[in-house]
Amino acid sequence: MWQPELQSGPMPLYERLVLAMAHDIQTGRLAPGSKLPPQRDLAFRLGVSVGSVTRAYAEAERRGLLSAHVGRGSFVRGALPAVPDVPTIERGSVAGQRRNGPIDLRCNTPPPVPLMVDLNAALAALMTRGALDPAVHYVQGAGLAHVREAGTQWIARHYGLDFDAGNLIQCNGGQHAIALVFSSLCAPGDTVLCESSTFYGARMAADHLGLKLRGLPMDDEGLLPAAVARAAAETGSRLLFTLPTLHNPTTRTMSEQRRQEIAAVARARDLLILEDDAYYAYSQRPRQIVSYAPERTLYLASLSKGICPGFRLAFLALPPDLLRERLMRGIRALGYCPPALGALVFSQWVEEGRIDAIAQAVQAEATARWNQSRSVLGDLVARPGASQSPHAWMPMSALDAERVTARLLRAGVEITPPDASAVCSQADTGLRLCLGAPESREELDRALAIIREVITGHGSLDRDGII
Repeated sequence: MWQPELQSGPMPLYERLVLAMAHDIQTGRLAPGSKLPPQRDLAFRLGVSVGSVTRAYAEAERRGLLSAHVGRGSFVRGALPAVPDVPTIERGSVAGQRRNGPIDLRCNTPPPVPLMVDLNAALAALMTRGALDPAVHYVQGAGLAHVREAGTQWIARHYGLDFDAGNLIQCNGGQHAIALVFSSLCAPGDTVLCESSTFYGARMAADHLGLKLRGLPMDDEGLLPAAVARAAAETGSRLLFTLPTLHNPTTRTMSEQRRQEIAAVARARDLLILEDDAYYAYSQRPRQIVSYAPERTLYLASLSKGICPGFRLAFLALPPDLLRERLMRGIRALGYCPPALGALVFSQWVEEGRIDAIAQAVQAEATARWNQSRSVLGDLVARPGASQSPHAWMPMSALDAERVTARLLRAGVEITPPDASAVCSQADTGLRLCLGAPESREELDRALAIIREVITGHGSLDRDGII
C-alpha cells in the first residue's frame, strides 16, 4: 500500500500530503489507475487524524489528481507531465555539488524553494477545469479579470492594501511596469527623481527612454523630504520613483513618519509617485506611501522577488480615475497584452491558498539565509530595515568596493558591480550581496566564507598560483 513521505515545514498537514501525492504521481511511484489506501487506514499508518487525510483526498480530487467513486475508493487520474525541479539543499545531494565557475551573487532573486510539484498540480487543476484556453490567445491589455481579482486578494493578504481590481494593470514583471510608467508619463529629456542609488532596472529604463535620473540624498531612513522638495522645484520633475521598503541596494526602510512627509511633499509639489514595493513581503511594515497619497501614487507589487521570477508577473495599482488611458496606450505600444500562462497558475495558487504556503516557505528560507550572512560576516553587513532581507549591504568606500569586487572574482565569487546602482556622486558606496541567488545554503556558505576571507583575512584565496 502507498506510504507517502511527508515533507516538514510550516504548511498544513493536508497540504503536505497532497504535495507528496503529486510528487509520487509525477515520479511514477503512483501509476495512473492506482487505488489509494482507504482514508482511515492511511491515517492510522501515518499517525494523523482521519480528518486531515479526508481533506487531503478532497483537495487532490479538486486539483485533478484523483477520481473518487462511492463504494469503490479513490484512484489516481493520470500521470502529471515530468518537469525537472530546481535543486535546493532540502532536495538531496544535487544541491551540495559545486558548480563550475564562480558563485554568482549578482541576481536579486527570491531564495529557491521547491515549486515544480505546485506548478504541476496547478496545471493539472486548470486542465481539468478547461481553464487553460486563455494561455494561447490574446487577452485584454490590462490582463484577465479573474487574474486581477486574484491580484487584489494576494495584495490584501500579503501587503495589507485593498485595491479595486478595475484599478489594477497586469504587467510582465516589475521591470515592464517601471518602463511603462516612465514612457507613459515622461517625455525624452524629462527628469525622474529617485534615491541617490536605485534599482539598476530603473536606470536602464531611464537611459533607454532618454530620461534623466536625479539622485537625491538619503539618511538611515531613506529619502530626505527636503531634498525631494528642492529637486522638484529645481527640475520641474513630475515623477518620483522610490523603493521605501528594504531599499535596493542599501536595505534601508522608511519610517511611517518619513512616508507621511514624502507624501506631503509630493502633494505640495504636484508630484506623482511610483512606489516600487518589491520587498514589502519581507518586512510587512510600515504602511505604504500609497496609504497617505492614494490620489497620486502608482503602486507596484511584483511576484519576482517574493514568489517566482519566472512568471514575469506584477500588478500596477493606479490612482482612481487617473492615468489609466495613458498607461493602456503604453501597454498596446510596448507589448499589446500580458502573457497568460504564469498568471493563470498564480490565480490557481491564490484560489487554493497555495500562494500563502509558498510565500511562507520563501520567507523562512530568506530568514535562514539572512541569519547565515550575519553569522559569517557579522557587522560587515549593515542591519536592514526589517528582520530579514533577500539582499545584504556591505558599506565601504568606492575604492575598497572596487578592489574587493576584483579580488572576489579571482577567488570564485561574483557580485554586483559597485557602481551599478549609483545615480549621483553622493550615492552610498558599498557592495550588495544577493542571498537568494545561490542554489543552496551550502553554496551560499562557501561564498560568505570567501567574502570574509577576502575582506578580513590575508587574501590567500585569490592568490593561488602566484610565485
